[in-house]
Amino acid sequence: MTAADPLLGPIEGARHEVFGGVDVDVVPAGSGRVKRLVYPPGSRWSTDRKPLVGTEYCMHAHVGFLARGRLDGVFEDGCTYSFTAPQVVVLEPGHDTWVVGEEPAVLIQFDFERETTSLLGLPERHSHP
Repeated sequence: MTAADPLLGPIEGARHEVFGGVDVDVVPAGSGRVKRLVYPPGSRWSTDRKPLVGTEYCMHAHVGFLARGRLDGVFEDGCTYSFTAPQVVVLEPGHDTWVVGEEPAVLIQFDFERETTSLLGLPERHSHP
């Protein structure tokens, strides 16, 4: 990450880690947290993070704002999705997501760790209305 780009610069008070090739900065916010996730070009959940997590699909809900880049993906039921910045992102558990293109995808995410799904009123899995 570079300080020359304010979107990628250091965040005061953030805890920084790298998880499966993704730069993650986390700041506590009340009973939740705000995260900046920087997914590099070519990053894919099933390739880079599945071996670390051990589930077939990502089972975490994601709610936030895609500030840069493009994320495509598929739910375990075969439904596909695509998010292109600037765009709000809402993903239920049970998905595989990858970066499209040559630029990193930057997601500003709001979550409550394992309680994100229930506290935000999201379904436990993707379903059709």
